[in-house]
Amino acid sequence: MNKVFLIGRLTRDPELRYTTNQSAVANFSIAVDRNFRREDGNQETDFINIEVWNKPAENVNKYLKKGSQVAIDGSIRMDRFNDKDGNARTTYRVVANNVQFLSKVDSVEADSGVSSVKPSDFNVDDTTDIYSDFGKDIKVDEISDEELPF
Repeated sequence: MNKVFLIGRLTRDPELRYTTNQSAVANFSIAVDRNFRREDGNQETDFINIEVWNKPAENVNKYLKKGSQVAIDGSIRMDRFNDKDGNARTTYRVVANNVQFLSKVDSVEADSGVSSVKPSDFNVDDTTDIYSDFGKDIKVDEISDEELPF
């Protein structure tokens, strides 16, 4: 089974192109932190090339930019080729089946005319204790420490 799940941030803006049969394909790379730190305390980071196709590719190009955080679900693809000097080369990329946007998408707000809602927009009185009546109707039996089995 070839299955990959990654969470990272775009290291560059996506590049969108269309194939000869008009299929959209977007390419970008993400920085993914490893789960451990080196002896000097710095975290290791992997830079992974991502490829996404069709409508998701157009959405990635429209809404994501360098620094956007994404979750990628896909599979690893390996390409072998000879470079201009005739040397055999191998590259790897992740072909995304699903791209989830984890960062706020500013251009969605601009396109839809909807703005972000901030907590201050609700005029909530912070001095009100909304939990003051919590548990008021619960009856609790008094138990002494000697009655506890542990």
